[in-house]
Amino acid sequence: MAFQLIAAALVGIAVIVLLITRFHVHPFLGLTVGSLVVAAIAGRPVGDAVTSFSKGFGDTAASVGTLIALGAMFGKLLADSGGADQIVDTIIGRSSTRTLPWAMALVGALIGLPMFFEIGLVLLMPVIFLVARRSGLSIIAVGIPALAGLSAMHGFIPPHPGPLVAVAALNANLGLTLGLGVLIAIPTIAIAGPLFARVAARWVDVPAPELFSEAPSGGGTAVETRVRPTFGLTLATVLLPVVLMMGKALVDIFTAKGDLMRGVFDFVGTPLIALLIAVVVAMFTLGRGMGVRGVSSSIEKSLPPIAGILLIVAAGGGFKQTLVDTKIGDLIAGFVAGSGVSVLLLAWFIAVLIRLATGSATVATVTAAGILAPLVSTLDPGETSLLVLAIGAGSLFFSHVNDAGFWLVKEYFGLSVGQNIKTWSVMETIISVVGLVFVLLLGLVV
Repeated sequence: MAFQLIAAALVGIAVIVLLITRFHVHPFLGLTVGSLVVAAIAGRPVGDAVTSFSKGFGDTAASVGTLIALGAMFGKLLADSGGADQIVDTIIGRSSTRTLPWAMALVGALIGLPMFFEIGLVLLMPVIFLVARRSGLSIIAVGIPALAGLSAMHGFIPPHPGPLVAVAALNANLGLTLGLGVLIAIPTIAIAGPLFARVAARWVDVPAPELFSEAPSGGGTAVETRVRPTFGLTLATVLLPVVLMMGKALVDIFTAKGDLMRGVFDFVGTPLIALLIAVVVAMFTLGRGMGVRGVSSSIEKSLPPIAGILLIVAAGGGFKQTLVDTKIGDLIAGFVAGSGVSVLLLAWFIAVLIRLATGSATVATVTAAGILAPLVSTLDPGETSLLVLAIGAGSLFFSHVNDAGFWLVKEYFGLSVGQNIKTWSVMETIISVVGLVFVLLLGLVV
């Protein structure tokens, strides 16, 4: 029986990888077919297999889908209002040539906090080009720090899809995960961003391409005719959901049950409510220069681009539930418990393998979280949060030719494949490995 379950898991994952990489099937379909293959090989009746997948799909869509939708609305408002431009211009305007790489890392992290990776990347590119031309620095010296900040936020920090799915699948404390994620992300960005950029700029020294050469500092034109929100107001709005969710985690630690403050934060610090509050506040703070129609249009246009992400994430939840119901996860949990292997190292390694095979950080995260979900019963809340972050670190390992982000960066920066591997791919690997090191170090004290 054990051999049959192991075979089911391996074949199911292989089918997912093969469909996505070889036949270019959308990950939603790949995860759906892979789930049914796992159930069939494990000997589950067809009806039970469909029920398991449907339950996981629905539960994940309900718990994570709403958060992703709210995060998309928030990010779109930040971009369309000129708030993102205001953050960029303020930070860059106060930086010297020497501190520019560090300022760009900060810009990437702040823009990456509420925005999905692809949206943040497109938003940052005109800024990277303009700063590189004005400062006379290589585009690698300026761009790598910004991309490091953006990528680390995508891998470690909710409300990005990967961390959110892992939090939901592993029943982790979101506020605690967010806090630990920030602790890990800050030094990781410093090492993979400004520090690595010094070396990478010597390996690959290229000027900024002529793309966006006529673009203003924020990279857009429509927002320039509006009154931008101030830097302080924009920053406070961006950090509002983070503060609410981290506040809940702190209140849960330092106050007793029944305390009024704990009751308040148990409500406002819940991820759904925190992000809902942030979106409503952003409609007034960021949208005051856009008008009612502008705000409405921005929110409406934020949802269609994330349809694919929602389907992938929900299908990942279905795959996870299939693994749980077939007891494959219990088998893996038993193996780990008896082997003495670090569960954090195992989580990272599984995510790395799936990331290398599929090229998708989100697919790597949701699949690894599903495989490791049964281990959570043996872990305390701190360890569970670190498990989420170990998976997130693994999901960023060595972006290469099967990753859409690889080609986006290559084409925007005007690099060859070899140059992109020396810079972008190595940067992603550094984020992954350094992130794991800090996860393991925190594991010694948490």
